Amino acid sequence: MFRPRRLRAGGINPVRAGYRLFTDDDIAVLRFIRQAKTLGLTLAEINDILSLQHGGAQPCGRVTPLLDTHIDQIDRTRAELRQLRRALLTARRTADRARRSGGDAVVCRIIETREAPDPVPE
Repeated sequence: MFRPRRLRAGGINPVRAGYRLFTDDDIAVLRFIRQAKTLGLTLAEINDILSLQHGGAQPCGRVTPLLDTHIDQIDRTRAELRQLRRALLTARRTADRARRSGGDAVVCRIIETREAPDPVPE
């Protein structure tokens, strides 16, 4: 099993005489880890992929669903952010109207008059 916190378990050599000794394969694994992190994969997901590879399996069949999951999460987050943006714009318009009308508020009319948000569609 490849352990992200213990690179030695993945075949990467430990420190010797104060220097880290890396083979070309070690460097390839480290580059893979860095690239996978830039794609948003977690260390646990990277561990799964590397474990498959170290076991002799082709991990691409595992990678595709992971990427799809991350894409879906991004899409959900974007929808939530769009909804939040709409709520903020509405609150801003409410604030402008309240300021023009001079109405009193307990704390802040912008927030007090805000309706509960609609659930994000899935």
